[in-house]
Amino acid sequence: MHIFYSKAALIAYIKTIKTANSTIGFVPTMGALHQGHLALMQRSLKENDDTVVSIFVNPTQFNNPEDLAKYPRTLEEDIKKMRTLSDKIILYAPSVEDIYEGNTVSQSFDFDGLENQMEGKFRPGHFNGVGTIVKRLFEIVTPTNAYFGEKDFQQLQIVKKMVEKADLPVNVVGCPIFREENQLAMSSRNERLSAQERKDASIIYKTLTEAKEIFQSHSPQETLEFVENSFKDNETFDLEYFVIADESTLLPIDQKENGKNYRAFIAVFVNSIRLIDTISLN
Repeated sequence: MHIFYSKAALIAYIKTIKTANSTIGFVPTMGALHQGHLALMQRSLKENDDTVVSIFVNPTQFNNPEDLAKYPRTLEEDIKKMRTLSDKIILYAPSVEDIYEGNTVSQSFDFDGLENQMEGKFRPGHFNGVGTIVKRLFEIVTPTNAYFGEKDFQQLQIVKKMVEKADLPVNVVGCPIFREENQLAMSSRNERLSAQERKDASIIYKTLTEAKEIFQSHSPQETLEFVENSFKDNETFDLEYFVIADESTLLPIDQKENGKNYRAFIAVFVNSIRLIDTISLN
């Protein structure tokens, strides 16, 4: 396994392995790796000649300093997990200085309005931070294929839009959500939940699947009311938002139209820990 802490060293190494016909797969992460991350890596290993994984907790995408401070950092454990997959993984684990060179600020992006919905509405500046770090990582790694989980579906659409607008030669691949036994979407933030909270968090996916069922024969507004009522008297979980949106534009819908793909998005707080999930409604 090759481990790099500086972009200069990584760029130099990639030049030695990249040929005209070879492919590089890339899995960008913030560490605290779980089975969902490992599944992305396995897919990249299978589909590409070389695979690069980055572990970097990106400060510019956190609008809550407390969330940034508490984000789990488990590099040694992460390396052990990656070694169980393959000794061919190339790891890039940079410092903030290596990435931002003393200027830790976001670029401003126009994502055609995708950034104004859901997460963007509740986390101002978040997607500028995401766009900034992903663009920089793409420029460093020069991947053929980059793999992202669909749990962050809005982020996935935004990365695709950034690649399209910047005309970057990267194929962005969305991969299915990995879930825990109780169907809670796997997330590094789950490590901060108590055992009981983690168990009870099954309510999130349960509510999404019930909402999907209701949506088939009821209006978007009736589906929304069902979800809001599901959390109204819950003392553990606080619903931040539930949105039914068009998959391509991410705009909330008032009524259904034939031929459109719809998706439900949810964000829930457990104390100060924020969990998100999503489900296709088609």
